[in-house]
Amino acid sequence: MELRGEILIGLRGERGPEAALQGVDPIGGGVLLPVYGGASRAQLDRACELAWDAWAVWRARGGAAHAALLEAIAEEIEVLGDALLERAGLETALDETRLRGERARTTAQLRLFAQLVREGRHLEHRYDAALPQRTPLPRPELRMGQVGVGPVAVFGASNFPLAFSVAGGDTAAALAAGCPVVVKAHNAHPGTSELVGRAVQAAVRSCGAPEGMFSLLYGADERIGAWLVEHPRIQAVGFTGSRAGGDALARIAAARSRPIPVFAEMSSVNPVFVFPHALRNRSDAIAAGFAQSMTQGSGQFCTKPGLLFLLGDAGADTFVDALQTQIRERATAPLLSARIAERFRAAAAAAAARSSTRHIVGQAAGDGSAPQVFVLDAREFAADPLWHDEMFGPGAVVVRAGNPDAVQPLLEALAGQLTASVFVEPEDYAAAAPLVRQLETMAGRLLMNGWPTGVEVCDSMVHGGPYPATSDARFSSVGTLAIRRFVRPVCYQNMAGELLPDWLREAGTA
Repeated sequence: MELRGEILIGLRGERGPEAALQGVDPIGGGVLLPVYGGASRAQLDRACELAWDAWAVWRARGGAAHAALLEAIAEEIEVLGDALLERAGLETALDETRLRGERARTTAQLRLFAQLVREGRHLEHRYDAALPQRTPLPRPELRMGQVGVGPVAVFGASNFPLAFSVAGGDTAAALAAGCPVVVKAHNAHPGTSELVGRAVQAAVRSCGAPEGMFSLLYGADERIGAWLVEHPRIQAVGFTGSRAGGDALARIAAARSRPIPVFAEMSSVNPVFVFPHALRNRSDAIAAGFAQSMTQGSGQFCTKPGLLFLLGDAGADTFVDALQTQIRERATAPLLSARIAERFRAAAAAAAARSSTRHIVGQAAGDGSAPQVFVLDAREFAADPLWHDEMFGPGAVVVRAGNPDAVQPLLEALAGQLTASVFVEPEDYAAAAPLVRQLETMAGRLLMNGWPTGVEVCDSMVHGGPYPATSDARFSSVGTLAIRRFVRPVCYQNMAGELLPDWLREAGTA
């Protein structure tokens, strides 16, 4: 498929007149054609108005139509073949194996949501029969179901050019809910975004869906994001990115005359706790697993374990020595963009300047970024809040806490997390139980003897957590639970069957 450097508004493609941007090769630094002009305010308005008009029609079509569109998008993405992988590789430096896996995840989650809405499980029907003879007051007949909230703005993520981008999890969940989507493409992979956007556009056309079900916009600066979130036709926002970016969008959404929710996934260090018996018995294996997980994807996964607590002395030296060997022998790929690499190197240099203990440095990648691990004692960690912050890239902090009791006060300084992991032997269970209860208040996913990188897309997955991991801990951005962000409950009281939506007429009456 030819790249045209166009924004996509409904079923059309057109040039944007605002400041232009291009993809950049993260390794060589060369710019990639074509040039993408940013969308004007008028073009953005048109995309949002088309989305509003589409919602009025599409939300009444029901689960079968919504499922068919999701499945058609998956098929159109697969039709792109190797051209999609090649362009994504040029723009992100991700290898073919990683990109093939991410494409498979993207199409699988589209089909998973299709299955969900075809079965109608997302509607969560509830029914209470009328009790006209009840005293002192009769009860009316009540039916409840979920309806889509309306057009959704989705912001593509830097670290997942397919699975968290144009047709990624946010878009899939919104379309499954019957909500049109207006996507702001990430500036780091504009060509990849156009290819996937045209696949979505083709699916909308082939399914006979209203053209406003999907639009794709580009913008070189932050104005287009602000325009999109403040637009009165947009009813919710899906965002994956930095804490600063998510907070900024949330402030704009809250300042609207009619505020809307921003579902932002932002910042997490995903703490790991190694209890005494596990540390003594498996220090080498745990060190190897930690090194592999924290450098997977060059440390650019939101589930990267960026903080590890050693809760014992026996085996701690062995662990740190083994980790040093692992890190020094492990090469990572260049980071996703020159901007990300520059920020990581600056954060690592600042950490090295304030660290008074052990600093482990691995092999530098082609962009000069090397894995970095800082080994601290509990006092140093507690004294400097900067050690609690996420370091996006292959960097991590190890804290020698000494014993399980010593870690409790350290946790009070930590913010919300996507994940938290405990490494234990059966002899550690009694000491670990109170910590796990505390971690339930801090994280959305708790793991035992496992690493958080690798998120299963399924019904039970929770990819969320208290702020700043996400802006709303009640929801997930991965798995079928993600659809709940873009629906709201409606109750119908004593409503005649002819006036009920088709999907609710027979619900709960058997």
